[in-house]
Amino acid sequence: MNKGFVFGKFLPFHKGHEAMIRFALTQVDFLSVLVCASDKENIPAKVRENWIEKTFADIPNIEIITFNYKESDLPNSSESSRDVSKKWTEVFKEYFPDYATVITSEPYGEYIAEYIGIKHILFDMERNMVPVAASKIRSDLFSYWQYLPDAVKPDMVIKVVILGTESTGKTVLTGKLAKHYNAIAVFEAGRDIIADSNDFSINDLYLVADEHAKRIRLSEIKDSPLIIIDTDIHITKSYGRFTFNEDLMLDNHVYDANRANLYLYLSNDVKFVQDGTRMDEESRNRLDASHRETLNEHDIPYTEIMGNWDERFEKAVDEIDRLIEGKMLTIRNWLVN
Repeated sequence: MNKGFVFGKFLPFHKGHEAMIRFALTQVDFLSVLVCASDKENIPAKVRENWIEKTFADIPNIEIITFNYKESDLPNSSESSRDVSKKWTEVFKEYFPDYATVITSEPYGEYIAEYIGIKHILFDMERNMVPVAASKIRSDLFSYWQYLPDAVKPDMVIKVVILGTESTGKTVLTGKLAKHYNAIAVFEAGRDIIADSNDFSINDLYLVADEHAKRIRLSEIKDSPLIIIDTDIHITKSYGRFTFNEDLMLDNHVYDANRANLYLYLSNDVKFVQDGTRMDEESRNRLDASHRETLNEHDIPYTEIMGNWDERFEKAVDEIDRLIEGKMLTIRNWLVN
């Protein structure tokens, strides 16, 4: 059996890596992918391993393994260095003692193959097939989002939830923000399932919770890393308490789907508009208190958005800009403590 291996940091795993692995699978009978994770990196090896495992879940002749190491023991280098390659060769000999092939996209693959005494197959060194590098994604997630496999995207998305009681402009603001950022909008499922806020059952709320979670999950693999979400599970739970004095019993996957990076709560300091399907204004204001209580019980930190419609939009943009800046800084710092 001709066994081969590829290796890398996969920070993050992208479609260039995927293409190389798929090519490697055509060159050997069995392939090992070694995830190399140092003590100076901020994304666990297990997360990277899961990205690759999910992408190749239907492939039988592949294994994903991890190698955790200290940078004080092994050097990091993206340049082709004989000295660096020689030190890493000792690792590869230990992990792959009976392998005949190594596949890389780098010139140092020749050095490694030479030291071990195996065959090196070079794949798309010029990055012509998939013009991307992990460093480019880390520096500009939005421009290179399309180069991430679906298995990676859910761990990289930025979720913003718009909260508030009825008639505070959640849906309109969600649409405006999505358009402003060319982001993905997830509109509340409640409007599609419950036509009238004065006429619904507790079972309807369970349907809303499941459907809204599904919509969020589907949005995670679409064409933007930024998702603007109109309401969330805590608001649905609040309706259950407010209307039926009953707590919804929900699976963890619903909460996981709804978990966001930023929660913006729209104050009820705007004029109430009754469209014929909403509860009366006094009930709407009591519902506001219920929403806040539910959010506090679940330790959801939210930023209050007040003022007229223009002021709300401007404040929301300021908060989201700050969030994106922080997220990008975190990604750029993946390689350092």
